[in-house]
Amino acid sequence: MSASCCGTTASLELEQNVTSGAAGVLPIVVIGAGPVGLAAAAHLTERGQDFLVLEAGGQIAASVAQWGHVRVFSPWKYNIDAAARRLLEADGWTAPDADWLPTGAELVDDYLAPLAKLFGDKVRLGAKVSAISRLGYDRVRTNGREDAPFLIRLEGGEELLARAIVDASGSYTSPNVLGASGLPAHGEAEVGDLVDHALPDVLGDDRDRYEGRHTLVVGAGHSAATTLLALAQLENTPITWAIRAAGASRTYGGGEADALPARGALGTRLRAHVESGRIRLLTGFFTHSVTRSGDQAIVVSRDPSGAEQSVTVDRIVVATGYRPDHSIASELRLDLDPILGSTRRLAPLIDPNQHSCGTVPAHGVDELSHPEPGYYAVGVKSYGRAPTFLMATGYEQVRSVVAAIAGDWEAARDVQLDLPETGVCSSNLAEAQEQRVGLATGVSGGLLATPLPLVTVGASDGGGCCG
Repeated sequence: MSASCCGTTASLELEQNVTSGAAGVLPIVVIGAGPVGLAAAAHLTERGQDFLVLEAGGQIAASVAQWGHVRVFSPWKYNIDAAARRLLEADGWTAPDADWLPTGAELVDDYLAPLAKLFGDKVRLGAKVSAISRLGYDRVRTNGREDAPFLIRLEGGEELLARAIVDASGSYTSPNVLGASGLPAHGEAEVGDLVDHALPDVLGDDRDRYEGRHTLVVGAGHSAATTLLALAQLENTPITWAIRAAGASRTYGGGEADALPARGALGTRLRAHVESGRIRLLTGFFTHSVTRSGDQAIVVSRDPSGAEQSVTVDRIVVATGYRPDHSIASELRLDLDPILGSTRRLAPLIDPNQHSCGTVPAHGVDELSHPEPGYYAVGVKSYGRAPTFLMATGYEQVRSVVAAIAGDWEAARDVQLDLPETGVCSSNLAEAQEQRVGLATGVSGGLLATPLPLVTVGASDGGGCCG
């Protein structure tokens, strides 16, 4: 079977492979207890499927907690999965204001933690998956493969069996490098103590590291914009912003025309800081080397023509995006697109050369299937390097995948999605190396956020601003 095939024969073969086999009595394992992983658990619960959620971190949605200080662009009405809502409301939960823009911490405290609590000991914390295979089968062996259960090895050595795997482990822990061309800059590893990746808490816990220090922010995505705006609130703090493009129009985005007003306001405010000189913008910047000079770093750009420019700074924020780590599934048969690292069938639907956040079509189990029946990467991880992921997309993915696992193929293939259009998603593959942190809906890469306090957006009295 090939995940890139289409047509009736391939569809029937997929249905037979997913629903057959002696492994059927085993649980489905969900990797990751973030928004999409817990949404998968909610759908599995509604369909009466046994499951276990494995979260590598020490708390629910550990990656989301890392950017807990950030307020997302999308209001609550886009951030709550339908099955999760039904389970929570049946337990007496009251949904937050539908128009309020939550922080990452609010997503965890007001939604994800209560949801996980419903699942009890079916959610395990501190359970980091180190490898996945088939019991008794390496990647080469075929005969009887579909009937063999999945073997999941945890970092501590424990091994578990599963009949299907929903991998919602995300990509937050595998950020892109500082260097251009996809390679680390020369000397990058030697200045690690001067470097943070996307979305440091520059107005909170990390303030002492940034206030009064010259900071270089590298990246053209919305995590870069978020950090730049936060830094601009610190007095006596020089800021340099470096991008590879010849201009910042893609980062500035749609402004007032953006379907998510908070996101549009981000670009508008950033442009004003650049034009006023508060933020120094370096264009055509291709980071080639980083050299320590006392307590500072000299960052040198060398563009494709060989021309160089440099800047000496105290701190560096690398907001160049994230990439999926498929190494845990190296013994499974994956059919990955050679460019994006998504499934081959999904790639043309999310290609940032062709699509923005709001134009990616609905998709589900057919587009997410690999030649390894029963293994599905969902959420941010499913998009590979494409920066067009939305949380609502992830919710529809797991609804479809869980329906297929349960044998309800009619529901699995009835994929529907209603998304806000975007005016700011990058449509250039080179620009796609932007921040895709995460997991909120309505934004490029899931979570495009503005720093606190959030500027008031819109005319309503709803949650358009931080109180």
